[in-house]
Amino acid sequence: MPSALDFRIISIGTLAANPLWDERSPVRTGHATTTLVRSGDMTLIVDPGLPAPALKARLHERSGLKPEQITHVFLTSFHPEARRGIELFPNADWLISEAEREAVGVPIAQSLGRLAETQEMAKQTGEAFHEDQQATLEVLQRDIAILARTQASPDALSDDVDLFPLPGYSPGSCGLLLKGIRDTTLIAGDSIATQEHLQQGKVLQGCADRKQALESFQEALEIADLIIPGRDNLLINPAGQR
Repeated sequence: MPSALDFRIISIGTLAANPLWDERSPVRTGHATTTLVRSGDMTLIVDPGLPAPALKARLHERSGLKPEQITHVFLTSFHPEARRGIELFPNADWLISEAEREAVGVPIAQSLGRLAETQEMAKQTGEAFHEDQQATLEVLQRDIAILARTQASPDALSDDVDLFPLPGYSPGSCGLLLKGIRDTTLIAGDSIATQEHLQQGKVLQGCADRKQALESFQEALEIADLIIPGRDNLLINPAGQR
C-alpha cells in the first residue's frame, strides 16, 4: 500500500547559463526542475517549467499520470521558467505564496498599462507599434492572466506538505517542506539552484535581495535532509542529516 506522502522528479531543470560552469551568456533554454508530490487526495505539480507538450509526455513517462489527474500546481516563484507549462493543468488549483503574488502583480500591471497606452497612442497618431512591442504586450497579457488564475497558498497544503518561505531570490519565493517518515525534503526552487550552488554556498546572481537570499539558503540547510533544487536533481544536504 502506498505511503501517505510520495514524491518524484518529473523533469530535471537547468540554467540557461550557469556562471559556476564559467558560462557568461545563455547556451541552452533554461527551465525549472518539476516535481510531482502526492499526499492524501492531493496530486501536486511543483514548477511546471517545460513547454506543455514536453511536460505532458514527461509526466506520463515518469508517473503514468495524465494532466487532468493533477489537482494542484505550486509555483516556488513567478519566474517564467518555473511556469512555462502551467496551462497544461486547467482543472488544477494554481498556488503561489501570497507574498510573491503581491510582489509581482503591481509591476506587471504597470508595465502592461504603459505598453497598452503606447499602443493606443500609436493607433491615434498612425505611428508604428513594432513587432517586439506587440510580442511584449502579449507576454504581459499572459502573465496577468496566469497571475489572476493563481491563489495565495495556505500555510499547509496537506498534513505532510508545508509552505517554507525562502525570500530573497524573489520577494516572495517559497519552497515546500515534505515531512516524510525518515527524511525531511525541501523543494527549494531557485533559492538553491544547483549542486554547485549548494556545495559552494552561493545564490543565483540577480537575486531581488542577496542578503536575504543567503539567509534563506542557510535556513534551508538547517531544516532539510534532502533538497530538490530549482535547476538540478535531488541532492543530499552536505551538512548531513540532522
